[in-house]
Amino acid sequence: MSSQSVEHLFGFLLNDISRLMRTQFDNRARDLGLTRSQWRVLVFLARSEGINQSGLAELIEVDRMTLGRMVDRLEAAGCVERRPDASDRRAYCLFITESARPVLGKMIVLANDVQEGALEGLSKDERETLRGLLTAIMSNLSTRQSADEADEEGAPRLARFGGSSD
Repeated sequence: MSSQSVEHLFGFLLNDISRLMRTQFDNRARDLGLTRSQWRVLVFLARSEGINQSGLAELIEVDRMTLGRMVDRLEAAGCVERRPDASDRRAYCLFITESARPVLGKMIVLANDVQEGALEGLSKDERETLRGLLTAIMSNLSTRQSADEADEEGAPRLARFGGSSD
């Protein structure tokens, strides 16, 4: 292994930062009555109101059954409304209810507070540099993932595992 310890490897560092931020958020959000998973559904839904469950599941990267259960709980709590999809009578479009908007607003304020605590001591320029660097890294990984997926679509199935495609 290189001279870097595992704790200082980039991926581990990002994961640890993410875990610490999630833990702080969860501890502070407990009083608002939503779990982080439910809050995540609401945030993605706020960005894409009117989306169907399959599309939302794909955005959030959870399977449709798991999302269905989360939406069921959010609907029972009066946070989400299902409306028939005009283009597919088997599907429903999802919307945030008016009663959920104030809670969503509080969650966003809380998330911003946790983020502010994480960035404490960094100047405005350092914050912008960090945001730019992280955005570039995300773009690099997204581009590479798209290229890898395109390669996989064209490759014979056995050849991907080092075997013969015959």
